[in-house]
Amino acid sequence: MNQNQQTPRGSAAWALVITSVAGFMAALDNLVVTTALPSIREDLGGALEDLEWTVNAYTLTFAVLLMLGAALGDRFGRRRLFVAGLTIFTGASAAAALASGIDALVAARAVQGVGAAIMMPLTLTLLTAAVPAARRGAALGIFSAVTGLAVASGPLIGGTLTEHMSWQWIFWLNVPIGLALLPLARLRLAESYAPDARLDVPGTLLVSGGLFGVVYGLVNGNAHGWTSTRVLFALIAGAVLLVSFVWHGHVAAKPMLPMRLFRNRAFFGINIASLLMFLGMFGSIFLLSQFLQGVAGYSPTEAGLRMLPWTGMPLLVAPVAGYLSDRIGGRPVIAAGLALQAVGLGLFALVIEPGVSYTAQLPALVLGGVGMALYFAPAASVVMSSVRPAEQGIASGANNALREVGGALGIAVLGAVFAAQGGYESAEAFTDGTVPALWIGAAVVAVAALVALMIPGGRTTPDEPEDDGPVRSTADAEPERIAV
Repeated sequence: MNQNQQTPRGSAAWALVITSVAGFMAALDNLVVTTALPSIREDLGGALEDLEWTVNAYTLTFAVLLMLGAALGDRFGRRRLFVAGLTIFTGASAAAALASGIDALVAARAVQGVGAAIMMPLTLTLLTAAVPAARRGAALGIFSAVTGLAVASGPLIGGTLTEHMSWQWIFWLNVPIGLALLPLARLRLAESYAPDARLDVPGTLLVSGGLFGVVYGLVNGNAHGWTSTRVLFALIAGAVLLVSFVWHGHVAAKPMLPMRLFRNRAFFGINIASLLMFLGMFGSIFLLSQFLQGVAGYSPTEAGLRMLPWTGMPLLVAPVAGYLSDRIGGRPVIAAGLALQAVGLGLFALVIEPGVSYTAQLPALVLGGVGMALYFAPAASVVMSSVRPAEQGIASGANNALREVGGALGIAVLGAVFAAQGGYESAEAFTDGTVPALWIGAAVVAVAALVALMIPGGRTTPDEPEDDGPVRSTADAEPERIAV
């Protein structure tokens, strides 16, 4: 493999444990807050846009700095930066638990996102480097299953801790785990670098400013007016900066995200589908978790439990999905999963109303859960096998970044639809805002299913030329094919 890597000091098993637990924490903090939102609102106050920022402050900094985190790891050492990111994440979790006001909580969540952005893209790179090619597919499958477990347990863990202890404990939970992982990462992970790695400061500034502008405009559109100067300026400036980032990725010598990677149909298809899937899913969970408590009257724990058929289904279906993707390729599995997720959200939009029974919601929850499981199982393998080994760090960062961008946009877009059509005044008002938001979420995920069909079918490897995608050299070829 074309990487400057020191002799490993730990086994592949240690790498799998350490990276999976770290990935679990980072993924958990995306959704663990959702069932605690009503309690946070009651304790700290704040309007809808403040609640959105308790989620988006994390997802936004996570998204905009992920590719920078990958680049820093390639340049200065992946283990070293992984440990630094884990340290920041653990400290910010304690700060969030100690927050005495909504602004302090949002600030701590933003710093949490910085730590996760440095840590998360390096998990897959460190794992891929530590595991022999013959076992890499299985290791990536376990890693994806653990990440899926974080998504599954996020609302339940958040609800249980909020109800039986306090919402602060959803953040205190990270502290002992982080403190335990720090010495293990230092002692058991091997250090590695990417050859000729450089930092792309202009690209980082362009994508960070662009994403912040767009999300800021969407979150504040209803509160300040869509034609207000601040909202229009944020949206227009953000769009211009993002277009400039794409142009920079085409013309720069060493861009943080080379746009040529998107000429590979597998890389393009899985990344755009991931962005759209997270947009529809995160925005919907943000509203549905509040619906189950504020309208249906469930406690935080009860709300988390009732979401398990949706968020917990990956635990049951992921092994089957992994087997299917090995047999028939990732494309049909991912596309079918996204289609089922879209149908589930559509069913929710049809049945949701004040007084709706849980039985009526169950088919939507189950379909959405099966769909999410079919998506998650093959996604990591598709990403990592669509690029050269030296580019796997930036590929992992790009995929995670686009997922988080999708999550931040989903909460902003569906939150804006909710605020325009309804509100918190009554159960009827909340439902009036939630239904059209769910329909939009379903439509976005349906488009993601169509995009996933662009992923090449069958079993392919990056050393097989495909369209204009990156071609792997013979020296970099792996001895075993990885199903995509």
